[in-house]
Amino acid sequence: MTGTAGGFGFEVVTRLDGDRHGRAGVIHTPHGDVRTPAFVPVGTKATVKAVLPEMLAQLGAQAVLANAFHLYLQPGPAIVEAAGGLGAFMNWPGPTFTDSGGFQVMSLGAGFKKVIAMEVSTLKTDDAASARGRKRLSRVDEDGVGFRSPIDGSKHRFTPEVSMGVQHALGADIIFAFDELTTLVNTREYQESSVERTERWAQRCLDEHALLTAGRSGKPYQALFGVVQGAQYEDLRRAACRGLAAMRTEAGDGFDGYGIGGALEKHAIGEIVGWCASELPEDAPRHLLGISEPEDVFAAVEAGADTFDCVMPSRVARNGAIYTASGRYNVDQARCRTDFTPLEDGCDCYTCEHYTKAYLHHLFKGKEMLAATLATIHNERFTVRLVDAIRDAILQGTFDEFRAEFLGGYRRRT
Repeated sequence: MTGTAGGFGFEVVTRLDGDRHGRAGVIHTPHGDVRTPAFVPVGTKATVKAVLPEMLAQLGAQAVLANAFHLYLQPGPAIVEAAGGLGAFMNWPGPTFTDSGGFQVMSLGAGFKKVIAMEVSTLKTDDAASARGRKRLSRVDEDGVGFRSPIDGSKHRFTPEVSMGVQHALGADIIFAFDELTTLVNTREYQESSVERTERWAQRCLDEHALLTAGRSGKPYQALFGVVQGAQYEDLRRAACRGLAAMRTEAGDGFDGYGIGGALEKHAIGEIVGWCASELPEDAPRHLLGISEPEDVFAAVEAGADTFDCVMPSRVARNGAIYTASGRYNVDQARCRTDFTPLEDGCDCYTCEHYTKAYLHHLFKGKEMLAATLATIHNERFTVRLVDAIRDAILQGTFDEFRAEFLGGYRRRT
């Protein structure tokens, strides 16, 4: 087991056989343990949309992740800090994560909104990394990023030091270094300069984190994760990992863990995570940012991801898409109108134990708010339960068999 300070540490319990980097372990935080692999539901604005924090605990979530960028804009980090920190503010007693805001800065700069394409199908030019017909709301320079608020157009600036200050005020157990997230259509030349800039920003984050931590005596320790960029390029990813792993403050302190970020092509997720896992310290946790589809989860875990987060289970739920062991379907389809069975046979979530497809079909057609709540409960429970089962399979030595059985059924779409 490795530890840093104030109750944070990580231990590996068991590993997959062969030369694979997958493992089961435990992350210790001041607000409780996270048994890994673990899925971390996303509560962007200190809320998982449509679901009470108490219900998150009931469906098995071990931690939640909020977004520093959005909480900086509303309600402001000072208010969250005055409330006692993120967990107290949202009435969540367990471990909390905050990401740095790098994704939001990039998406503003590129003119995109919530989704960045994960497939390369166009010429790689830096101009192509902007959405057609959209106005850039941010600009990156060596010091940081200047941007306009998407809420009211007011001007703001994020630097590594600002991001650290915001995240320290928010008080999450695990925070991330400020990074520049590129798209897959950026040129190789730009990817190289971006990785180098992100590394310089990471050192500034590490130094600022040390200063802020020294000034927060008496408060729980916040673990800082460095973020690996490099898009789909193996040499850039490996170099970024080595640079972050070697990085230290003047006092000799390094990162407590590492995030694997950036736009990833779906077919390459396992390969990219594997590159990173082979370069990063074995005794530090690895968090994969923005992944939750079942086939991606298996690939990421096998390759060495310990935790991961994604908005997809809740986002697609609000549009009526339901995850099941045999695939995804839309509950607002006509065939569900008179189907009085649960969303998924055998599911132990609150929704499946009390409601039917027909009822949710009615709620979605009637545009009732309860539709989003019940569908989100199911999808979040499905994802949490799947990752728990993957962890159990690793511990029992049956990961390969479980993966083959599950994905064999999941590919049969309903």
